[in-house]
Amino acid sequence: MRNVELTLNSPVDADFAFQRITEFERYPDFVDEVRSVVVRDNDGETLVSEWDILFRNGPLRWSEADYIQRGARRIVFEQTAGDFDVFRGTWRVEPASTGCVIIFEATFDFGIPSLAGVLEPIAAKVLKEAIATIVHRLLGEAAVVGEPAIAMAVRARLERQRAAVESA
Repeated sequence: MRNVELTLNSPVDADFAFQRITEFERYPDFVDEVRSVVVRDNDGETLVSEWDILFRNGPLRWSEADYIQRGARRIVFEQTAGDFDVFRGTWRVEPASTGCVIIFEATFDFGIPSLAGVLEPIAAKVLKEAIATIVHRLLGEAAVVGEPAIAMAVRARLERQRAAVESA
């Protein structure tokens, strides 16, 4: 089982950031790994969403329940069906003097013990890079905290995306 934590700073208002992060259907617009996100149910407090992700040239699919705690600017999510043995975590958005701090945490397990040592570190890196890129694109600006390699990879992704848009 792998635990992932990613912290980002953004100059935007915490409530604005939280609202944008809940817009899961937009995630495929920002990174190639997220092929689709379909929200099936949304009563304002609980979302049921279906995810289709490209990982290592193959699909990962799951459904999850997302419990939206607007007052606390927190989302708790958990896979309800799908390819992981375990996939759950939280998003938190906290106000800061210069905007907000976004904390993403996840725990996952592919359920393949013999490959965990190889697959899980790669998945953790891809997940962090994708989440940081999505947050940056949703908010217009976000900086990875305490992980220079992830920050550098995200900058490279954003530069490639900009170049692709400019050449189109």
